Amino acid sequence: MPLARAPVSHHGSHEEQRDRGRAARDAGISLDTLRNIERGAIAVPAFSTVASLARVLDLGLTALARTLEDFDDPAAELAG
Repeated sequence: MPLARAPVSHHGSHEEQRDRGRAARDAGISLDTLRNIERGAIAVPAFSTVASLARVLDLGLTALARTLEDFDDPAAELAG
């Protein structure tokens, strides 16, 4: 699932591209992986990837998890 961010155009300014490249590098992932996460091509990124991106973007995992409450929880549907 894409991180809680607005859809991103891959044709942004050079500064935006540098910022994405820096964030990807600092998180230890490739820029292509970051782009795939942003556009939803990687529907369920590894927890370590999400945690690394959260750290780089200065997002707390707890706050990030709270944003997921807006999505349906398939596990809850199966349990109930």
